[in-house]
Amino acid sequence: MNLLHQSVDADSTDILAIANSPVLWICALSVLAVIVIQSVIYFLAVRRVSPDAGLTPSDSAKAMRTGAFAAIGPSLAVAMIAIALISLFGTPATLVRIGLIGSAPYETLSASIATNVQGATLGGEGYTQGVFAVALLAMAIAGSMWMIVTLIATPFLSRGSVKLSKANPLVMTIIPAAALAGAFFTNVLIEGAKGWINAVVVIVSAGIVALAVFLAKRLRAGWLQEWALGFGIIGSVLVAYALSSATA
Repeated sequence: MNLLHQSVDADSTDILAIANSPVLWICALSVLAVIVIQSVIYFLAVRRVSPDAGLTPSDSAKAMRTGAFAAIGPSLAVAMIAIALISLFGTPATLVRIGLIGSAPYETLSASIATNVQGATLGGEGYTQGVFAVALLAMAIAGSMWMIVTLIATPFLSRGSVKLSKANPLVMTIIPAAALAGAFFTNVLIEGAKGWINAVVVIVSAGIVALAVFLAKRLRAGWLQEWALGFGIIGSVLVAYALSSATA
């Protein structure tokens, strides 16, 4: 923050002059490097323990292909949001805050509150370099709580899961499945309630995935089941674009 503070002209409205400063790029790339290293470690760990879990190299490759393709849709959504936020926070801050930690509404809200208490508007009147520096610090503090809570809570949750699995293994089978199903259904209900276009998109995407899984079983085409979620994402995006264009 000292390096950033030295280059700040508190009254200047040229936000990108400090938003894309070298020190912020160094910080952002350092975080990205950590994520890449962690991903490599997890990848090697999976390769090492997969035989003990009864997974063949083919099973591991299939899981990785499915995960990679399923990540395309959410990644595109994040990229579109990031493009909109770059003008407010610059590329380095957007990469860290949106791409790795937090979410667009959460980060924007914390920055907006920090901006408003200074008598300015986020991206508008009074949004100077000084205001931006305070907003960036507020985003960093708010986002750090994601990691701190995870760091503190994970060991407790881990010990609790071990005790539950010893007491009743079936419970630890049901709880993760129920939590995952609840998260998906909650998102479906929230998105479907936003309007008829959203509801149609949800129904179409679910139909595409169900059809792909059905055909995969009937035709014994395992690859089709792997790509079912990807087909659902692509199909829903095309339907959403067509409906939005038709009603515009």
